[in-house]
Amino acid sequence: MLALLFLPPVTPAFAAPAGKGSAVREIVSGIVSYTRWPALNDKPTLCIFSSSAYVSALQKGDADTRPYNPVTVQNEQEALASRCDALYFGLESPESQQAIVRQFAPRPLLTLSEQNPDCAIGSAFCLQIRPQRVTFSVNLDALSRSGVRVNPDVLMLARNKEHE
Repeated sequence: MLALLFLPPVTPAFAAPAGKGSAVREIVSGIVSYTRWPALNDKPTLCIFSSSAYVSALQKGDADTRPYNPVTVQNEQEALASRCDALYFGLESPESQQAIVRQFAPRPLLTLSEQNPDCAIGSAFCLQIRPQRVTFSVNLDALSRSGVRVNPDVLMLARNKEHE
């Protein structure tokens, strides 16, 4: 029994790196704040896949000031039932992201991911979570098909490497 006290804590492989959660939350909040849905009268529902390392970080904050209503989902069926306005992917592959997004068509849908370094297919916004900083890139093709409008200043930030 005493040997158990000296075992290091086990963390899941998808646990968030220390200190990155607030940066991820700020970037996601900023993108959502500058996104417009054609017929949305309230805060958008952000469905966060449970495979994300940042589920708890994205749920933090005051509900009155957070620009979205967070909902954690286990799979695409739960996301469809939750009537998501935005999806935040964790470990889902870019191909899986595309397949899930197709289930929502033609509904306007903002998509973000944390495991899509190339950002060529899948989500419209891809967070690049590096040891020193968190940045993002944009898949303009996915964004143009999303049905949402994003302020051009956000798109310029993705192109401007000084925000890194």
